[in-house]
Amino acid sequence: MRLARFSPFLFLFVLLPSAEAMDLLQAYRLAQTHDAEFAAARATRDAGREQMPQARAGLLPSLALSGESVWNEQEIDNGATRVDRRYNSHRHVLALTQPIFRWQNLVAYAQGKTAVALAEARFVEAGQQLVLRVSSAYFEVLNALANLEAARAQKLAIAQQLEQARQNFEVGAATIVDAVEAESRHDLAEAQEIASENELEIRRETLRVMIGDAPETLARLDPQKIIAPPQPARMPPWVEAAQAHNISVQIAAHNVDIAEKEIARAKAGHYPTLDLVASGGKSRTQDGSGLTRPETDANSIGLQLNLPLFSGGGVSSKAREAAANHQAALSLLEAARRNAALSARQNFLGVVNGLAQIRALEAALSSSLTSLEHNKTGYEVGVRINIDVLNAEQQVFTTRRDLARAYHDTLLARLRLKAAIGALDENDIIGVNMLLLPQESVVGNPDSENMGND
Repeated sequence: MRLARFSPFLFLFVLLPSAEAMDLLQAYRLAQTHDAEFAAARATRDAGREQMPQARAGLLPSLALSGESVWNEQEIDNGATRVDRRYNSHRHVLALTQPIFRWQNLVAYAQGKTAVALAEARFVEAGQQLVLRVSSAYFEVLNALANLEAARAQKLAIAQQLEQARQNFEVGAATIVDAVEAESRHDLAEAQEIASENELEIRRETLRVMIGDAPETLARLDPQKIIAPPQPARMPPWVEAAQAHNISVQIAAHNVDIAEKEIARAKAGHYPTLDLVASGGKSRTQDGSGLTRPETDANSIGLQLNLPLFSGGGVSSKAREAAANHQAALSLLEAARRNAALSARQNFLGVVNGLAQIRALEAALSSSLTSLEHNKTGYEVGVRINIDVLNAEQQVFTTRRDLARAYHDTLLARLRLKAAIGALDENDIIGVNMLLLPQESVVGNPDSENMGND
């Protein structure tokens, strides 16, 4: 028996030329439609946009129409005579109020503009989080598939070694220890296979929650394509960009702006207000005999000044509250900048070190395959025992699995690095998608146990 030699990824899955695979871009676009968190973020953004017309309404005139119909009963007794009057009165008034000076409303209008910008920034952040969540879920499915196929390949290899050890024991060419050891490892491989199957189902369900589907096949990474290193290749420019353009930093800056304007809005409670008011109305009275008196017209226009004098200290208290909230917003802004810088540093190192790890694991895989072939040859000539071959096979499977995860983790680190500087969008998904194999070469059915041994 000779173990087949595969590329770092081709060993994982059976190629199904006629199957249609879902790639990362397709999964992302499905998530844009089906993901509940992103849908909530979109609705929240739409709600936030209404802050602008609501704030503008405080600067525009208001018009109100009111009316009343009243039944009146009067008794007039002057000692000598008594008069009972019963009549119905009707009145309707159209009133117009146009604010001329209301500092609170002017500040609220400025706050409305910032509130809309804040809503848009939060939606952008939700979009970036969607990219990261879908990508992470997608690669976790691939990692789970890698674990499952590695477990099944290992079980198959151990089963073959177990059969060979039993045959050698029967003919006296090996001890019972070799057969017992191989059987023990075969049982352990079965347990690992069950755990891997469970993990795969969980990862598929996680992806399904976001995209509304649990695809049987996923496009995998093309081992012939190279992951580009970060550009620029130095960390400081990334840190500076993160501190300036990170979406969380932008959100915190908008909150500072809103909190600062809230101070002015609270203090405006001490300021006078001036409105233009105009009204026009008609009233008429009809007595109990059905006689209608002449209608009365009442029209007025003028300025209305309101000067607050004392409100029990409530205005001053609100101003102090707003000042404290502004200080808190400044602290949160500084925290957001520090976290953005930390994220940029961590993910820059994640990409750089991930690329180095990939190169090291590729070299380790080559060495492991060579070691496996030597151990098999040594076992055939009697200078190696069965456990040596099993250990060498275990090293190959582990290295291949770790190599697949290293590729995925490095790509995720690159996406998170772009998110750290506030530049992550669908174009980055398209860039990662270009590293996948074309649709005619897909991740196959993990239930197949044909690993292509020759």
